[in-house]
Amino acid sequence: MRTIGLLGGLSWESTATYYAAINRGLRDALGGLNSAKIVLHSFNFSEIAALQTEAGWPEASRRLAEAAKNLEAAGAECILICSNLMHKTAPIVEQAIGVPLFHIADGLGTALKAEGRTKPLLLATGPVMEETFYSDRLREKFGIEAMVPDNDDRAIVHRVIFDELVRGIISDDSKRTYLGVIDKAMKHGADSVIFGCTEIGLLLQPDDVPLPVFDTAVLHAETAVKFALDIENDAMVLRRVKTLRLPTEDEVNAVAGCLKVGGPMPTSAQEEAALSAFFRATHSDTLI
Repeated sequence: MRTIGLLGGLSWESTATYYAAINRGLRDALGGLNSAKIVLHSFNFSEIAALQTEAGWPEASRRLAEAAKNLEAAGAECILICSNLMHKTAPIVEQAIGVPLFHIADGLGTALKAEGRTKPLLLATGPVMEETFYSDRLREKFGIEAMVPDNDDRAIVHRVIFDELVRGIISDDSKRTYLGVIDKAMKHGADSVIFGCTEIGLLLQPDDVPLPVFDTAVLHAETAVKFALDIENDAMVLRRVKTLRLPTEDEVNAVAGCLKVGGPMPTSAQEEAALSAFFRATHSDTLI
C-alpha cells in the first residue's frame, strides 16, 4: 500500500471528511482491519485565510510547498491539497516536490466526462467561481464549461462557506438558500452540480439535490484510494459493496443458541459452522 500525503486544515472540517473517506475506501476495498497510510500536515486555517489576498498568495504558496516537501520527506508518495481554493498554489507546490500532486479538478473533470455532464453548476468560494485557475483546467483538459451563479448568489454562496461551514455551523436557512441557487441554475440548463468547496458536503447531501452531484472532496479522496492501492484502471475495484438480506426463520433458529447477548463464544464445531453458514447466507460481498 502506498502512503498518501495530505495538506489539510484548510479547513479542518473538510480534512476530517478526507481522512474518513480515504480510510473507509481502503477498508471497504481490502476488508478486515485495513486502513490508509497517511501523512498529514494540518495548517492553522486562520493564518492561511489571512494570506488569501493578491499580496498574500505568494507566501501561501511558499508555505504549502514547504509543507508538501516535508510530507514527501516523511514518506508520502503523493500529495493532495485538501481544498479547492488552495489549488491556486498547485503550480508552485508541484514544482517543489518529486511525487505526484493530484489536482482536485482532474478527478472532477474525469467524473463529469464519464457521466456525460457538460453544463455543471459550480458552487464554491468566490475566487474558485470567478477566477480562471479552476475553470480553465476543466475547459482545457476536459472540455467542460462550468456555470456559476449570478453576482448576488455567488456572494451568498461564498459567505456561507466562510462564515458558517468552515466554522462547523450547519444552517437549515443556508441549505434552503443553496437549493434555491441550484433551482435557478436548473432553469438555465444546468445538468449537474459541483460541490466545488470541500465543505459544501457538510451542508448538502446528494439526495437533497434534484441534479447529479459531484462532490470534489469525495472524488479527490477516491483518487487517493486508487493510488494507494496501485489501481490505474478506473474499471478496477474501488470499493467492496456489502449487500444484506433478512435471515429466514430456519436460519435464525439454527443459530439462536449461538447469538445470546453477553453469552459465550461458540464452543463446538457445529455451532461455528452454523454461524458461518448464517453470515454467508445473509452477507455477500460484490466487488465493483
